[in-house]
Amino acid sequence: MRLFDMDEYMRWLKQARHTLSSAVRDKVAGDYAWSCFKAQQSAEFALKALVRGAGRFMAGHSTLKLYEVLRDAGFELPEQLPKWCRELDRHYIPPRYPDAYPAGSPFEYYDCDTAEQAVILAERVVRYAEEVVAGAESN
Repeated sequence: MRLFDMDEYMRWLKQARHTLSSAVRDKVAGDYAWSCFKAQQSAEFALKALVRGAGRFMAGHSTLKLYEVLRDAGFELPEQLPKWCRELDRHYIPPRYPDAYPAGSPFEYYDCDTAEQAVILAERVVRYAEEVVAGAESN
């Protein structure tokens, strides 16, 4: 692996792990909308850990755009990562804003199955970010 800023990577990865744990706690507590939002945030932080560790910067919050930055930087990426990112990015705005839906409040549109799927996808993204660096360190 080329020069890599491990301190910056770990700073973002630790936040990704912490946010993922919070998403799991929200899911268990029945706060499904917040769980979905935090799952997206966790994946965003994990991908930003790699982007920032590689000395790059990307403003914004789209995991799909972060995927593209990593792809263009030459990272080996899971084939399903774009699909995971698209699904998670759907949870960035709607869980937080009452006017994201034509009627009702965001929490009324989320359920346990949706939160479970979001958490699973976020776990996959975080695991990928961990494995990329662990694999490079062992080479």
